[in-house]
Amino acid sequence: MARMTAAQAAVEILKREGTTHVFGLPGAAINPFYSAMRMNGGLTHVLARHVEGASHMAEGYTRARAGNIGVCVGTSGPAGTDMITGLYSASADSIPILCITGQAPVAKLHKEDFQAVDIASIAAPLTKMAMTVLEPAQVPGAFQQAFHLMRSGRPGPVLIDLPIDVQMAEIEFDPETYEPLPVYKPSATRAQIDKAVELLQAAERPLIVAGGGVINADASELLVEFAQLTGVPVVPTLMGWGSIPDDHPLMAGMVGLQTSHRYGNATLLESDFVLGIGNRWANRHTGGLDTYTQGRTFVHVDIEPTQIGRVFAPHLGIVSDAKPALELFVQAARELRAAGVLRDRGDWADSCRQRKGTLLRRTHFDEMPVKPQRVYEEMNKAFGRDTRYVSTIGLSQIQAAQLLHVYRPRHWINAGQAGPLGWTVPAALGVATAEPDATVVALSGDYDFQFMIEELAVGAQFRIPYLHVVVNNAYLGLIRQAQRGFDMDYCVQLSFDNINAPEVGGYGVDHVKVAEGLGCKAIRVFEPDRIAPALEEAKKLMAEHRVPVVVEVILERVTNVSMGTELDNITEFEELATSPGHAPTALRMAQG
Repeated sequence: MARMTAAQAAVEILKREGTTHVFGLPGAAINPFYSAMRMNGGLTHVLARHVEGASHMAEGYTRARAGNIGVCVGTSGPAGTDMITGLYSASADSIPILCITGQAPVAKLHKEDFQAVDIASIAAPLTKMAMTVLEPAQVPGAFQQAFHLMRSGRPGPVLIDLPIDVQMAEIEFDPETYEPLPVYKPSATRAQIDKAVELLQAAERPLIVAGGGVINADASELLVEFAQLTGVPVVPTLMGWGSIPDDHPLMAGMVGLQTSHRYGNATLLESDFVLGIGNRWANRHTGGLDTYTQGRTFVHVDIEPTQIGRVFAPHLGIVSDAKPALELFVQAARELRAAGVLRDRGDWADSCRQRKGTLLRRTHFDEMPVKPQRVYEEMNKAFGRDTRYVSTIGLSQIQAAQLLHVYRPRHWINAGQAGPLGWTVPAALGVATAEPDATVVALSGDYDFQFMIEELAVGAQFRIPYLHVVVNNAYLGLIRQAQRGFDMDYCVQLSFDNINAPEVGGYGVDHVKVAEGLGCKAIRVFEPDRIAPALEEAKKLMAEHRVPVVVEVILERVTNVSMGTELDNITEFEELATSPGHAPTALRMAQG
């Protein structure tokens, strides 16, 4: 048998489990692991500027491509606690990432040693496994189990904590005989699918709700095939956006209180049957459950048994990974079509397309300061079908989901449930690392951008180009809008007179100077007609310098974005589109 340190064994297992990139920061308690990476070779390390940033880079890396598992590494103590937000974000969205932390020696774990913290206990509620490995010979098994758990059932993160003496101890381990453990994913039975299809056949106005589980399962093509066979329109959730192209005739729009389309909400309210696949019935999607469920029959397919009935009781629940379930749905639909008994949904689909062609929000405004809707209109013009958008939270993300277009799975990458400010910059770097030839476009408000702006230096140092659109209103815009209900505008203004940058006109931080100081390129735009040229110039700068390029658009200070408390009670604060010129980049699907 081969002898090596436990840290070297861990590195060899990472490579055999498919790891190629690691995001992290070295430190005293994790240095043996870094020594093993250096000695063994085969892993590319990206040095983050903040350990939370490393965890979000790992998230972006995982989310970018089917089969990826991002790995982030940090030392003991605060490195692990810094990663907790990344673990929360990954857990909430069913994203597998592996966090590896250093730790004090085993004999000192109970002695309050320097930077010794019980990180496994802290991380346990947010992970599928959180383990401090106390015996060196357990390291291979711990890593093997970590990858097994991350891939099995509902995907999610794992944390492995390695005391420094455990890392350095020699063990017997033969990498050549290592094999990953078999992955377990539940599968629907044909009887379950036949019952679901029977309910679908009985409905007059059915919809399919496609959640993030469809994308996690790499089942988007099956989803589209099933929709086309049955003629049933599809409503993607925010995490499922891209599972069906936005311009597909059966894409009925997104539904919800915020990240939704007017036509999507109207169509859901007209429906009488909903088949949810790989979705959570999240509250921003459903709104009030009485409004959402009234008069509708529900079938819920999800990989996690405890998700069935968690929010409301469906008429039929099926525990299954989205892919095998959709394979059976497609098979059943083909058989019904061959028998000539599949119902014609043409009139219902036509009515959905009619709403999609008429219930539109206006994007074309020429006012100064720039209205944010114009930014998304210009982004639709500037970026093609292969663009991968990255965003996380705030009015910028909400309005982007209302107005941008996504055509492929994993081309809208978003921290859906947790929504941590600062997530966008490091996540975009993770996406661009996973897909170096892709056009990656991040979108942030000014506060999200400032939260982890230091990570731009990572893109400059490691030549990770992407384009970052920053819509700057010098406000915590979403919180300001939420404060309207309390009749206040308190502690949410980011504006100040910057004595070093009077050119920003009282908007505070000079993002252009900061970005340039971190080794990137940046352009500031004040006029709506300058947005398109700035985006084109940014593409050239990105190609020439291979660094992140920031395009900052100075917005009007206050824009209230469409949202509400119920699907039938969404407030539209702005003038709606009444002619094609009001929404020139909208995807009109009306008949005739």
